[in-house]
Amino acid sequence: MQEIHDSIVNKDDHNLYQVFINYKERLVIYGQYCSGVESAISSLDYISKTKEDVRLKLEECSKRANNGKFTLRDLLVVPMQRVLKYHLLLQELVKHTHDPMEKSNLKLALDAMKDLAQYVNEVKRDNETLREIKQFQLSIENLNQPVLLFGRPQGDGEIRITTLDKHTKQERHIFLFDLAVIVCKRKGDNYEMKEIIDLQQYKIANNPTTDKENKKWSYGFYLIHTQGQNGLEFYCKTKDLKKKWLEQFEMALSNIRPDYADSNFHDFKMHTFTRVTSCRVCQMLLRGTFYQGYLCFKCGAKAHKECLGRVDNCGRVNSVEQGPFKPPEKRTNGLRRASRQVDPGLPKMRVIRNYTGTPPPALHEGPPLHIQAGDTVELLRGEAHTVFWQGRNLASGEVGFFPSDAVKPSPCVPKPVDYSCQPWYAGPMERLQAETELINRVNSTYLVRLRTKESGEYAISIKYNNEAKHIKILTRDGFFHIAENRKFKSLMELVEYYKHHSLKEGFRTLDTTLQFPYKEPEHASGQRGNRTGNSLLSPKVLGIAIARYDFCARDMRELSLLKGDMVKIYTKMSANGWWRGEVNGRVGWFPSTYVEEDE
Repeated sequence: MQEIHDSIVNKDDHNLYQVFINYKERLVIYGQYCSGVESAISSLDYISKTKEDVRLKLEECSKRANNGKFTLRDLLVVPMQRVLKYHLLLQELVKHTHDPMEKSNLKLALDAMKDLAQYVNEVKRDNETLREIKQFQLSIENLNQPVLLFGRPQGDGEIRITTLDKHTKQERHIFLFDLAVIVCKRKGDNYEMKEIIDLQQYKIANNPTTDKENKKWSYGFYLIHTQGQNGLEFYCKTKDLKKKWLEQFEMALSNIRPDYADSNFHDFKMHTFTRVTSCRVCQMLLRGTFYQGYLCFKCGAKAHKECLGRVDNCGRVNSVEQGPFKPPEKRTNGLRRASRQVDPGLPKMRVIRNYTGTPPPALHEGPPLHIQAGDTVELLRGEAHTVFWQGRNLASGEVGFFPSDAVKPSPCVPKPVDYSCQPWYAGPMERLQAETELINRVNSTYLVRLRTKESGEYAISIKYNNEAKHIKILTRDGFFHIAENRKFKSLMELVEYYKHHSLKEGFRTLDTTLQFPYKEPEHASGQRGNRTGNSLLSPKVLGIAIARYDFCARDMRELSLLKGDMVKIYTKMSANGWWRGEVNGRVGWFPSTYVEEDE
């Protein structure tokens, strides 16, 4: 309060925005406070009910403090209400501020308080998830490991399991988490743990042949061990349940091995951060209390799932084994170890020949920079006529001087785009696997895959006339196309165009549009079709919002967003700062602070 008063009275409120930015990290403690308010009120009610002397004393204090207008119970809620309203108050200030500079500064403060509100809400939500996990732990006998270590729950239910070398189906109840499956046998109201499957060692595969049997408990899919050990086959009661389980397993595996986990030489893994941590890319907080984001176990970079594809080059100089990463304070060969943060504004040079310090740079310039052909150097200082330039080797992070004729300008390569949140993107996939995915889907179901034999090239696989067809997406001069006469700046643009225009523009025998993304449940498309014919089935649209940031769903209830997406808002009633809406036919929950309502 003192800083706000000082800003208004002594500084004509020009630095008011800075007060909120400065206090952001100090206010994150309210995440734990808000999580405990409900239990605190329950405890207070119980004490007041069972101990009359305490109740009378509290009433006396209330009357003395504010004439009985507010009880302690009322006051417990006030801090939670206040901290979650800062961004709403700043939003109003932004609306009524007309000076461009002041408006820009207030928007910085608004972003900071939105990030704080989302952090507080996620800590509350995670604490609710932890209570759910505790119930699982108590209901499963013989479980000696903390369930918390397995990540967030993705789903549980009855299923039948057989190993691939046996044919007897065993009735089991499974609990699916991000990192593991707990296989149990039901014992009355409780469960007996039979085994724990470490999902980090497995991949999922559909078994389309089982769908033809058309009887209960015949719908199967495989869990295949990546090192060739014996796998498992799961059987579901109905086709819809199989689809649901496949989606939940795929979501868990995408959390373990997200796209771009190893981009730019990184080794990102899900991680629980014990301290409040910000994402290296977007600088927003990693939210929640456990498995908040991803940590590179080589250089210690921290990021959201949706930001992995945009993290700068890995330092590759340290191994992270436990706990938060701390960069070492040391010198190597007299070179200064520079910050891992890459300045995107500095020119990048490609090394064309090795240099190990001979001939050395002039003594007054500094130490030599050891480089190898193929390395990328960030140019810090250099004139066209000088023999030596100063730069940072992005592979090692070292800074020093190198011969100017040992490098040439690096071609401008755009940062990889993360398509993993798109319902049509399959990641690296071969033709046969794509055909397996599409064989039992309706015509015009499609996916876009990264061709495994052609680095960086994509293909569309689509079911047409009951057959899987494959279309190579050509890239040339930074454009994507399947027909020479129509080119697109991005893969997203190409897919969006062919959702509404027939593929026969490039292939005369393929007279269909891209209609049904393969990750989307088949009945979803039918529901969308029904909405157009019957407005009574359509949920009321409360408003339209534009996504300000990418957001990658962590489970099937959430809605992935890409920056710029137009979102139809259906519900704003969630207590935890999440709204429900629709993007391109996909419906789910998303953080309200990730969007801006279109006025």
